[in-house]
Amino acid sequence: EVQLVESGGGLVQAGGSLRLSCAASGFTFDNYAIGWFRQAPGKEREGVSCISSEDGTTYYADSVKGRFTISRDNAKNAVTVYLQINSLKPEDTAVYYCAADTGMWDFPTLNPLKYDYWGQGTQVTVSS
Repeated sequence: EVQLVESGGGLVQAGGSLRLSCAASGFTFDNYAIGWFRQAPGKEREGVSCISSEDGTTYYADSVKGRFTISRDNAKNAVTVYLQINSLKPEDTAVYYCAADTGMWDFPTLNPLKYDYWGQGTQVTVSS
Protein backbone atom coordinates (compact mmCIF):
# COMPACT_ATOMS: atom_id res chain seq x y z
CA GLU A 1 0.00 0.00 0.00
CA VAL A 2 1.29 3.45 -0.88
CA GLN A 3 2.04 5.60 2.14
CA LEU A 4 3.23 9.19 2.37
CA VAL A 5 4.61 10.98 5.40
CA GLU A 6 5.44 14.68 5.45
CA SER A 7 7.90 16.37 7.76
CA GLY A 8 9.82 19.61 8.10
CA GLY A 9 7.09 22.10 8.84
CA GLY A 10 7.33 24.65 11.62
CA LEU A 11 7.18 28.26 12.64
CA VAL A 12 9.49 30.58 10.72
CA GLN A 13 9.83 34.32 10.29
CA ALA A 14 9.00 36.01 7.02
CA GLY A 15 11.97 35.91 4.68
CA GLY A 16 13.20 32.62 6.06
CA SER A 17 13.40 29.20 4.45
CA LEU A 18 12.12 25.70 5.09
CA ARG A 19 12.66 22.34 3.47
CA LEU A 20 9.72 19.98 3.61
CA SER A 21 10.17 16.26 3.09
CA CYS A 22 7.76 13.65 1.84
CA ALA A 23 8.70 10.03 2.39
CA ALA A 24 6.63 7.95 -0.02
CA SER A 25 6.74 4.16 -0.12
CA GLY A 26 4.84 1.07 -1.20
CA PHE A 27 4.95 1.63 -4.96
CA THR A 28 4.81 -1.46 -7.14
CA PHE A 29 5.61 0.37 -10.36
CA ASP A 30 8.22 2.86 -11.45
CA ASN A 31 6.34 5.79 -12.95
CA TYR A 32 4.25 8.05 -10.76
CA ALA A 33 4.14 11.67 -9.72
CA ILE A 34 4.42 13.26 -6.32
CA GLY A 35 2.74 16.58 -5.79
CA TRP A 36 2.84 19.16 -3.03
CA PHE A 37 -0.32 20.95 -2.03
CA ARG A 38 -1.23 23.43 0.64
CA GLN A 39 -4.40 24.46 2.38
CA ALA A 40 -4.82 27.59 4.43
CA PRO A 41 -7.73 27.99 6.86
CA GLY A 42 -10.94 28.75 4.99
CA LYS A 43 -9.35 28.24 1.59
CA GLU A 44 -9.37 25.48 -0.98
CA ARG A 45 -6.48 23.10 -1.32
CA GLU A 46 -3.93 24.55 -3.74
CA GLY A 47 -1.38 22.62 -5.76
CA VAL A 48 2.07 24.16 -5.70
CA SER A 49 4.41 21.71 -7.43
CA CYS A 50 4.84 18.18 -8.70
CA ILE A 51 7.62 15.92 -9.92
CA SER A 52 7.82 12.74 -11.94
CA SER A 53 9.49 9.79 -10.28
CA GLU A 54 10.85 8.43 -13.54
CA ASP A 55 12.67 11.36 -15.10
CA GLY A 56 12.38 14.11 -12.52
CA THR A 57 10.28 16.44 -14.66
CA THR A 58 9.02 19.26 -12.46
CA TYR A 59 6.12 21.65 -12.62
CA TYR A 60 5.20 24.68 -10.52
CA ALA A 61 2.18 26.83 -9.94
CA ASP A 62 2.78 30.37 -11.18
CA SER A 63 2.25 31.69 -7.67
CA VAL A 64 5.36 29.93 -6.32
CA LYS A 65 7.78 29.96 -9.24
CA GLY A 66 11.16 31.28 -8.22
CA ARG A 67 10.67 30.60 -4.49
CA PHE A 68 9.78 26.90 -4.37
CA THR A 69 12.01 24.09 -5.59
CA ILE A 70 10.96 20.46 -5.75
CA SER A 71 13.44 17.59 -5.92
CA ARG A 72 13.56 13.86 -5.28
CA ASP A 73 15.74 11.00 -4.13
CA ASN A 74 14.60 7.68 -5.58
CA ALA A 75 14.91 4.34 -3.87
CA LYS A 76 13.55 0.91 -4.65
CA ASN A 77 9.74 1.17 -4.53
CA ALA A 78 10.06 4.47 -2.65
CA VAL A 79 11.01 8.09 -3.03
CA THR A 80 11.70 11.07 -0.84
CA VAL A 81 10.50 14.32 -2.34
CA TYR A 82 11.65 17.65 -1.00
CA LEU A 83 10.08 21.06 -1.26
CA GLN A 84 12.51 23.88 -0.61
CA ILE A 85 10.68 27.10 0.19
CA ASN A 86 12.64 30.34 0.23
CA SER A 87 11.67 33.93 1.01
CA LEU A 88 8.71 32.74 3.04
CA LYS A 89 5.73 35.06 3.28
CA PRO A 90 2.88 35.11 5.81
CA GLU A 91 0.55 34.06 3.00
CA ASP A 92 2.51 30.80 2.71
CA THR A 93 1.03 29.79 6.05
CA ALA A 94 -0.88 26.56 5.49
CA VAL A 95 -0.90 22.84 6.03
CA TYR A 96 1.32 21.33 3.36
CA TYR A 97 0.44 17.92 1.97
CA CYS A 98 2.18 15.59 -0.42
CA ALA A 99 0.25 13.21 -2.60
CA ALA A 100 0.86 10.52 -5.21
CA ASP A 101 -0.59 10.40 -8.70
CA THR A 102 -0.25 6.77 -9.74
CA GLY A 103 -2.10 7.13 -13.02
CA MET A 104 -0.01 9.89 -14.62
CA TRP A 105 -2.70 10.42 -17.27
CA ASP A 106 -2.56 14.19 -17.03
CA PHE A 107 0.97 14.81 -15.82
CA PRO A 108 1.89 17.47 -15.02
CA THR A 109 -1.19 18.35 -13.06
CA LEU A 110 -1.85 20.15 -9.78
CA ASN A 111 -5.49 19.09 -9.69
CA PRO A 112 -5.95 17.38 -6.31
CA LEU A 113 -8.59 15.09 -7.81
CA LYS A 114 -5.90 13.40 -9.92
CA TYR A 115 -3.97 12.27 -6.85
CA ASP A 116 -4.76 8.92 -5.28
CA TYR A 117 -2.84 8.84 -2.02
CA TRP A 118 -2.25 11.57 0.52
CA GLY A 119 -0.13 12.20 3.53
CA GLN A 120 -1.36 13.68 6.79
CA GLY A 121 0.19 17.09 6.22
CA THR A 122 2.70 19.29 7.98
CA GLN A 123 1.96 22.77 9.32
CA VAL A 124 3.94 25.73 8.05
CA THR A 125 3.42 29.01 9.88
CA VAL A 126 5.13 32.19 8.76
CA SER A 127 5.17 35.11 11.15
CA SER A 128 5.47 38.69 9.95
